[in-house]
Amino acid sequence: MKLTLDDARTLAHEAFVKMGYHPDTLASPVAHLIDCELRGLNFAGLARLVSIAERHRKYGAPSQGLSVERETPVSALVAGHDQIGYIVGQKMTDLAVEKAQKSGLALIGGKDTWYTGMLSFYAEQICARGLVAMIFSNTAPWVAPHGGTEGRFGTNPVCFGFPFRDMPVIWDIGTSEIIHAQVLLAKRLGHILPEGTAYDKDGVPTVDPDAAFDGAFSVWGGHKGSGLAMMVQLMGMMAGSAHLPDDLSGFGMVIVAAKPDLLRDPTEFDAEIEAYSKAIRETRPVADGPPVRMPFDRSRQDRAKVRARGWIDVPDEVHALILDI
Repeated sequence: MKLTLDDARTLAHEAFVKMGYHPDTLASPVAHLIDCELRGLNFAGLARLVSIAERHRKYGAPSQGLSVERETPVSALVAGHDQIGYIVGQKMTDLAVEKAQKSGLALIGGKDTWYTGMLSFYAEQICARGLVAMIFSNTAPWVAPHGGTEGRFGTNPVCFGFPFRDMPVIWDIGTSEIIHAQVLLAKRLGHILPEGTAYDKDGVPTVDPDAAFDGAFSVWGGHKGSGLAMMVQLMGMMAGSAHLPDDLSGFGMVIVAAKPDLLRDPTEFDAEIEAYSKAIRETRPVADGPPVRMPFDRSRQDRAKVRARGWIDVPDEVHALILDI
């Protein structure tokens, strides 16, 4: 189903409202989902509306808004009270920018939330204000550590962002071979998973999404990726999550934002980022390979292409489920 960008935004907004969200809270969540679609991450775009509705049917809608706890001039803890992470993460981002611009540094935690989304969505906002960003979010224990076949940490995204004019350097990854949203979308569309991305409940490799949900996803990057995922798990625990959060609830998230001028002249830093980016992009590629990119180059290019054409393609099955909402 081809949707114009305006129609896609309207569809997302109306679905959120039907699920009980107040219209005044939806600017960031809608923009978040649409940006996923613009960047080709359709599993984290409008398809997420269906997952959110399913989660509400399972646990009920939250009855309390956000609150801010343990606040200092350079830190704050946002209690989500089971609000979705798109809303909690935006509140954390706003606090991080405000405090870092005043004090030079900010440490913001978020607890009792779920579906924190695409961390680069928040990092891009922070970088646009001239700040360096580091963001961590743990999730439910769907992923097996290196050498294991049972879930012991989440898909656990981690993101770093560095301001550079209108082209920030942003690196945002999940620490599992496949993320929860990809498995859900494969299940909805009747697709199989890529080889080597999941185990069933008996620890046998599987390409069946249902079996993967009963078992565990594979970690990215072997023992190195496994160690990074564990560190993200601990960062979320520092913000208030349990060591193994419940399924789609109780996630912990941390944002660190800093002014570069705490350590060096911002103009010099900008010049060094420009020189380094040039050196990376001019690296000789492997034989017959594409040009070497800096992080976020592809996202910027894909976003520009989709905005220029003015529409996105949503699977018919997903569109029908959103209309049901």
